[in-house]
Amino acid sequence: MIVTEGLTKRFNGTLAVDGLTLEVREGEVFGFLGPNGAGKTTTVRMLSCLIAPTAGTAWVNGYQVGREDGAIRRSVGILTEAPGLYERLSAEMNLSLYARLYEVKDVAGQVEKYLRLLGLWEQRHQPTAEFSKGMKQKLAIARALIHEPRVLFLDEPTAALDPEAARIVRDFIEEMRVEGRTIFLCTHNLDEADRLCDRIAVFKQRLIQVDTPQNLRQRLYGRKVAFRLKAVTPALVACVQALPFAREVQADGNQLIIGLNDPENQNPQVVRALVEAGGDVQYVGELRHSLEEVYFKLLGEP
Repeated sequence: MIVTEGLTKRFNGTLAVDGLTLEVREGEVFGFLGPNGAGKTTTVRMLSCLIAPTAGTAWVNGYQVGREDGAIRRSVGILTEAPGLYERLSAEMNLSLYARLYEVKDVAGQVEKYLRLLGLWEQRHQPTAEFSKGMKQKLAIARALIHEPRVLFLDEPTAALDPEAARIVRDFIEEMRVEGRTIFLCTHNLDEADRLCDRIAVFKQRLIQVDTPQNLRQRLYGRKVAFRLKAVTPALVACVQALPFAREVQADGNQLIIGLNDPENQNPQVVRALVEAGGDVQYVGELRHSLEEVYFKLLGEP
């Protein structure tokens, strides 16, 4: 659905995006993560044909960037960092204008659908200059969806939204995934990326790593399980260390932290060994590294 080959952008000699080669599959939510100034927004602007690449090429919806830009613009939706609305116009008129530009058949129906879904129907006649930042963000999201595009570029879609509105947007993203749409999501909200994204790319001018959040955790940290006991004794530590599959056995207070490659099948064996050695197992839980930890480790930052 989105393919890039050596996509590069320079601004007056300054390298913003360096040789990006990437494939985003149809129907997936793809997270594009990186610090401010990493080139994320520049990448989105190139893929949506708002600016031209310096080198390399890309295809979106089967259309080639630089050759079929009009077709790409018609087939994608984009939410930029700044809402970019006509502030003297009402919310309804803003959406109606864009719906006509996209040649939407049922303009009134689509406008009402998205204003209602985003909780703006009662304010439909109000000039957007009077909207809060969060309301403007929701209206900009409605504008990106008004023509039902198959590919969506969302740049910080929940920025400035209150928790309820942010949840509405996340539910939208989940719903669009079910409908088979492809979503290219730039976000600084790593918890949001963890929950929503099928795969993520960590990017800082160059592509650092691409995979599912779970695979990145396992690759960087392995899998570790905490066995909480009534008391940890040297005998219990020794019995676990004797298991051929146990690695990195550590005592931490009343817990044993054990590295396991296959916890689903190995946890029961550990529990049996501990009980046979006289241990009282209170609970078992896998330790989960946050996506934030993964992100900073890949960037090489503390």
